[in-house]
Amino acid sequence: MSDSIEQRKLAAIMFTDMVGYSALAQRNDKLALELLEEHRALLREILPRFNGSEIKTIGDAFLIEFHSALEAAQCAIEIQRTLAKRNHDVTAERRIELKIGIHIGDVVHRGGDVYGDGVNIASRIEPLAGAGGICVSMDVERQIRNALEARFEKLAPTELKNISVAMDLFRIVLPWEQRAKAEPAKTSVSVRLFPSSHLVWVGAIVLAVVGSGWWLVQQSLRTKNTLTPRQSEAATNLVSQKSIAVLPFENLSRDPDNAYFADGIQDEILARLSKIADMKVISRTSTQKYKSAPNNLREIAKQLGVANILEGSVQKAADHVRVNVQLINALNDAHLWSDIYDRKLTDIFAVESDIAKTIADTLQAKLTGAEKQMITAQPTSDMTAYELYLKGRLLWGKRGGENIRQAIAFYEQAIARDPNYALAYAGLAEAYVLLPVYTGTAPREAFPKAKTAALKALQLDDRLAEAHTALALLLHAGDFDMSGSISEFQRAIAQNPNYATAHQWYGNGPLAARGRFDEAMAEGKRAAELDPLSPIINSDLGETLIHARRYDEAIAQLHKTLEIDPVFYLTHYMLGMALQLKGDVPAAIAEYTKAQQLSDDLRARVLLATAKAQSGDKQAAVQMLAELEELSRHRYVRAYWRALLYVNLGNHNEAIRWLEQGIANHEGSAMTWIKVDPLFDPLRGDPRFEALVQKVTGEK
Repeated sequence: MSDSIEQRKLAAIMFTDMVGYSALAQRNDKLALELLEEHRALLREILPRFNGSEIKTIGDAFLIEFHSALEAAQCAIEIQRTLAKRNHDVTAERRIELKIGIHIGDVVHRGGDVYGDGVNIASRIEPLAGAGGICVSMDVERQIRNALEARFEKLAPTELKNISVAMDLFRIVLPWEQRAKAEPAKTSVSVRLFPSSHLVWVGAIVLAVVGSGWWLVQQSLRTKNTLTPRQSEAATNLVSQKSIAVLPFENLSRDPDNAYFADGIQDEILARLSKIADMKVISRTSTQKYKSAPNNLREIAKQLGVANILEGSVQKAADHVRVNVQLINALNDAHLWSDIYDRKLTDIFAVESDIAKTIADTLQAKLTGAEKQMITAQPTSDMTAYELYLKGRLLWGKRGGENIRQAIAFYEQAIARDPNYALAYAGLAEAYVLLPVYTGTAPREAFPKAKTAALKALQLDDRLAEAHTALALLLHAGDFDMSGSISEFQRAIAQNPNYATAHQWYGNGPLAARGRFDEAMAEGKRAAELDPLSPIINSDLGETLIHARRYDEAIAQLHKTLEIDPVFYLTHYMLGMALQLKGDVPAAIAEYTKAQQLSDDLRARVLLATAKAQSGDKQAAVQMLAELEELSRHRYVRAYWRALLYVNLGNHNEAIRWLEQGIANHEGSAMTWIKVDPLFDPLRGDPRFEALVQKVTGEK
């Protein structure tokens, strides 16, 4: 972006500042610089995990931008949690303490910097946070209070410098602050992670015994608040006893780069459990907002619709790893099982398999012979390839154009190290199949690469649900082979009945495209049960309702999705579509405008132009067509968008011409929905349009 170009949008802004840095620099400038660099490295490791973009540093302060208030708050909590753990074992002079302020508001990008009220207010809020604290504006608190597991303390109305109106501000009460108030002080014991002498190994064994005693104490404390027999029976009737959520594992390694490894252990245990048809396993997307060892297990279980919680920690050093896990029945706080695994890194797959099998046995889940084989499989013998795969998988889960590109790079590196790594090929396929959705990549460039990777994965291991899912979407969106797509989705779900993405894409893909809405809704709802806090899964459920012309239900579903993530732009985009089709064009324009402010995705701008054209401003559609023509000189522009604009201009010949071009280019899912897409109702009855419907659906 050149210095003369401005981009205005809604963003969450975080300011951080080191406490006491200036005074320390005067006393000991060498130590001050050392701590400054350590603090910068720590923040720069954490920021990408929450999609934070570092705008600039100002001395010992950071200015950071986020897509959503929720991601900003989650990132701030993770920063303060990491620093609290670090500061526990250092002298007072070596402590690193931050004050963090967060606000969401209008900002302007210009010349690589960010300006506006969003920035100014965040910078004024930060000093009020206090050492180790987080202060947020009322706008932030309102957006995250139902999505964040935290308590808020309201501060007195505060007049901020150069801000005309007094603001309501809130302090986030951090989980460890709540525990410090509620629990008596405990004696801490430290031990080297992997001692070499027999004497210290004895000490480690003693520590494990002490740890077991600690679990018993925790169980005793928890059972003070157990449910009454009647309450327990009622809760049991609502939730399957063979349901589980695996919370994020805590990274106890001193190297923050190992955080992805702890996330990967959680993901791998989930992947193995999800292959057991007799269990309900919640997807990782919906557990990421929580942290290991929370205080409110029962409430978390209620939100996720499960009876059991697995929590744990991971400590990795050189070629050794320690995994500590405990399984808890969240309905009555009963401690079901715990264990500590001290193993070589090369044994990690055996650890993950043993954990999954023990959980299944404890919950009395029935396993078929094939399921037993799948949960004990070792996907690769190359641990570097495994770690590269984990990095790719975590980035793919975050979505976004740059994340998916980086995921592709990690998968390709994993394959270079182990050319027979089937899971890495499956990951590569799922990344390429989404690349056109989140970037300007043409489907004809990405889809063949996705198909090659999916087929290679299935050649190596035809039991991989991820590979069947990617191939199913390609058959639907690229080849317009609905029957083949349905068969592949069914194979994917048979291999992994808990894979939420398979249910999501199956319902909102070939089933919806063919108008089989009862089945499509059943798949969409199953996906939402398995991943209840996923914005994209819940938004796709709303889109299926739109295609079924159940607009009131769609609007209700999309409002519910906004409670999960108020600034997920696709939800605003789809809500605008539902409102427009229901006839509330002004409200639709407002939602499209919000979506446009939250993302530079062209879909929102195109639909905004169609809504304006519907309200009488035909010039908006004409201008948008001119913009698309100019953009097409530099990137791929979907024919679907131009067809929509021409429909709203009443030019049916051009609309059909662009639909024909999009189908010839195998443009993607949008083209397959033309049978059910209400936005193309003006074309229905035209023989040319009906021929296109038959071509993409395979139906006569």
